[in-house]
Amino acid sequence: MQKVSFNNANRVFFHALKESVDRYFEENRLKRTGNWRLYTKTMVLIPGAVGLYVLLLAVPMHWLASLVLCGLLGVAMASIGFNVMHDACHGSFSSRGWVNEVFGLTHNFLGGNAFLWKIKHNIIHHTYTNVDGLDDDINNMPFMRECSTQPWKPMHRFQAYYMFLLYGFTSLFMFGTDYLKYFSRRIHNTDIRRMDMRDHLLFWAGKLFFIAVYIAIPIVVVGWKAWILGFIAAQFAMGMTLALVFQLAHVVEEAEFKAVGADPLRIENEWAIHQVLTTANFAASNRLVTWMVGGLNYQIEHHLFPRISHVHYPALSRIVQETCERFGLPYNYFPTTRMAIASHYRFMREMGRRPA
Repeated sequence: MQKVSFNNANRVFFHALKESVDRYFEENRLKRTGNWRLYTKTMVLIPGAVGLYVLLLAVPMHWLASLVLCGLLGVAMASIGFNVMHDACHGSFSSRGWVNEVFGLTHNFLGGNAFLWKIKHNIIHHTYTNVDGLDDDINNMPFMRECSTQPWKPMHRFQAYYMFLLYGFTSLFMFGTDYLKYFSRRIHNTDIRRMDMRDHLLFWAGKLFFIAVYIAIPIVVVGWKAWILGFIAAQFAMGMTLALVFQLAHVVEEAEFKAVGADPLRIENEWAIHQVLTTANFAASNRLVTWMVGGLNYQIEHHLFPRISHVHYPALSRIVQETCERFGLPYNYFPTTRMAIASHYRFMREMGRRPA
């Protein structure tokens, strides 16, 4: 892995921010992990997704109604990922480690793998956010060019239009690329630590579960024609939801990017400032969006405090905004989801233009 270092010699910003956040939890006598709001969502989302799945297989219905429910199932699965899996894999779902481990495995049931995701997301993405050459989340070449340091190809002239189609296949892409990571033992340019027997068993159990539950059983029950339509509808809805939430947080006009090269990269800011400059929030006042995406529309707060549950992000956002203002740092924020999508579209259109 290429050498990257941050200017953490004097972490004045993060020290001041952490002091204010610590005071908030102490004065309000709150745990940093999930609370009844998160557990209520868990009891709604997981049984709701299971109920939709059973309903689609057990109850004959018009094909259009079936497609709508399949799309709803895909959104529900993405929401489980945002709310349950995400907090659990970050260790913020519960103060009990084994609870986090159990609910983190929901990622395996959604088609991914918790072990690989923790390395890709918790370690690589959260450390080297928007660093081209390390952050696998912006590594979608050759299909999409997501920062100016990536090579341009003629197809990128149209990426602002076809990208939404590609986003719909995000979950299937994740399912497939897990095999590449597993066998190559690499995520982009980063080596993966050795997997033990438990990790291997959970990897293959998750993949077999996906094939059995989302492919084999539906084909047997409803036939392959009905299955293929429903499968594409569910996976497309899930993939589109997953992709947009990430892209609106990091791949927008206001976000900064860095790139590794042959020489070690020295980032002039401390790690926390780098997180602020490479991240954006959106639709913070929209309670429905916040509920559905597990508070990941508060990405700045999440990147600064990934081990704090998302249920606390709205309150923490006021502290983060005030601290950013005090230190003269931008606080990238889009009032609506539509404005964030527009910024992402403009940025991708700009990246699609042939460099001078």
